[in-house]
Amino acid sequence: MPVFNDEERAEVGTLYKQVGQEAAKERGLEIFSQKLPAFIAAFKKLPGPMTVFCWRGGMRSKTAATVLDLMGIHATRLYGGIRAYRHWVVEQLEKITFKPGLLVLNGYTGAGKTLLLERLAKAGYPVIDLEKMAGHRGSIFGQIGLEPSKQKKFESLLLEQLLIYQDAPFVFMEGESKRIGKVTMPDFLYNKKENGQQIFIDIPIGERIKNILDDYQPWDNPELFMEAFDRIKKRIHVPVAKQIEDDLINERYESATRLLLIYYYDPRYEYGMKQYNEKQKHVIHADNNEDAFQKLLAFVQELSPQLIEMTKQ
Repeated sequence: MPVFNDEERAEVGTLYKQVGQEAAKERGLEIFSQKLPAFIAAFKKLPGPMTVFCWRGGMRSKTAATVLDLMGIHATRLYGGIRAYRHWVVEQLEKITFKPGLLVLNGYTGAGKTLLLERLAKAGYPVIDLEKMAGHRGSIFGQIGLEPSKQKKFESLLLEQLLIYQDAPFVFMEGESKRIGKVTMPDFLYNKKENGQQIFIDIPIGERIKNILDDYQPWDNPELFMEAFDRIKKRIHVPVAKQIEDDLINERYESATRLLLIYYYDPRYEYGMKQYNEKQKHVIHADNNEDAFQKLLAFVQELSPQLIEMTKQ
């Protein structure tokens, strides 16, 4: 809800530079006064707590908060504005010591790791969903149907979760690579993830294909899936790549997904698995998503204090 549009902001800024602060204040008040009825009405429609802010935390947010207060609408003001908030986020991420151990969900593509995180969160377990914060599923097709976050937004969302779970004994997260779409995981969290307890979810390939199709729904954006495939097809054996391309063109998505898993994603995952020592690993073999969830809960409930302590190292 901007107090000024771009033209008005430029006008007030020019007055401030060429005439002085007082003239800029008077013109700003004149512009804002005309908008007051609509401004107040818009705020009255908002539920719950609210905060007003500027880029630098100047006159506009102070004026807005004062006017709202006079109308009986309580609003906090972000002192220093978004710029100061951004400095605070960067400072906190640089110095934070995240104590909880990490229980890291791994598994072949389509193993339902995101579904498990969502169910764990609903069950009250501490969860940090990096893909949700990044607006990206972490694969070459991961941005389709989503709005990828920029680094600043990602770091703000991440810091909020880190502070919430600072005193938890452990936190669940997915075994992401350091880069997720357009954003990068902080070094301290990536290193802690690499040294955490790795839980590998193993479900049949048919269930994995179903999970992928339910999540991605490629029939809604066929051209985007073809564009994404074009970026990786040179890494796949030519006859197989040609078959996948033909399947995508003819909307045989189950077949295309199966081939992508067998000849592209699964080999890459198997290579990545080798970096973890056996003490870090716990494999859950399950028939489907529900079975995986129940077995994961059973494993968590059996965690010994020694295992929790190990995840903190």
